[in-house]
Amino acid sequence: MDAGVSVKHAALPPEMAGWRLDRALAVAIPTLSRERLKTLISAGAVTVGEKIVRDPATKVTGGSAAIIAVPDPKPAHNVAQDIPLVIAFEDEHLIVVDKPAGLVVHPACGNLDGTLVNALLHHCRGSLSGIGGVERPGIVHRIDKDTSGLMVAAKTDRAHAGLAAQFADHSIDRRYKAIVSGRPRPADGRIEGNLGRSPSNRKKMAIVGGGQGKHAVTHYTTLTPLDGAALVECRLETGRTHQVRVHMSSIGHSLLGDASYGSVSRAHRKLLEQLNFRRQALHAARLGFIHPVTSRTLSFESNMPADMQELFSHLLV
Repeated sequence: MDAGVSVKHAALPPEMAGWRLDRALAVAIPTLSRERLKTLISAGAVTVGEKIVRDPATKVTGGSAAIIAVPDPKPAHNVAQDIPLVIAFEDEHLIVVDKPAGLVVHPACGNLDGTLVNALLHHCRGSLSGIGGVERPGIVHRIDKDTSGLMVAAKTDRAHAGLAAQFADHSIDRRYKAIVSGRPRPADGRIEGNLGRSPSNRKKMAIVGGGQGKHAVTHYTTLTPLDGAALVECRLETGRTHQVRVHMSSIGHSLLGDASYGSVSRAHRKLLEQLNFRRQALHAARLGFIHPVTSRTLSFESNMPADMQELFSHLLV
């Protein structure tokens, strides 16, 4: 076999008789997604018996075997960097990290390195089987630079596709802790409002009229009343950019430290300066999903980081 190609063998047992080849191989080789297998089959990289098969819809003969020649993943354009990570969970398919505030998730203009992706490329070196043929972590959701907490990334095509599907159908359990100005009335509630780019500032999000933006729903619960503020839990029914920040601001309870979406009282401003707290008080505290390969129910919780805990303690009454 040529260098740069790995060979995978798949047994296709009698119970798979009549299945499409791409479906059967996706079950036999969990690390490859069905879409990736379709591409490999069409490229002539799959042999069943002694014959190369190029049609993903070919019906399987039970009791046969397949050989798949998988090109090694191409290196990602981003550089691997040894940036410390807090790992909540990791297996051969995915990784859950507890991101600190200040760490950008993905390289972009202004942040070409020093990101979570750069850190994952280093940490997962040798264990990424490639997303779409490229050796990179699969980022299926993001957390703002100045928000801390839990997020999941995929290591394989199949994990990436399975996680993306769960995010798309809003079945992921995502709960944030936020310290907001004022005490919400009612203490618990539901906020619904489409989110889109603000017409007055394209760098910000805003609640927009019907037929515009993306449908967004946030459920909030007051956990602890504070001095002119409250610690709330926000459960995302949808996951939109800046959703918690915009929705809580829309009901008059913006996040402390959030310069983009709210004003701050004189007392709170003085406390934030005293504590040198210079970010929105928002932490992704809970993340739950179905493992896309093993089908296990996974759930993770993260305590508020020291800076938010300190702010919370100073506001206790």
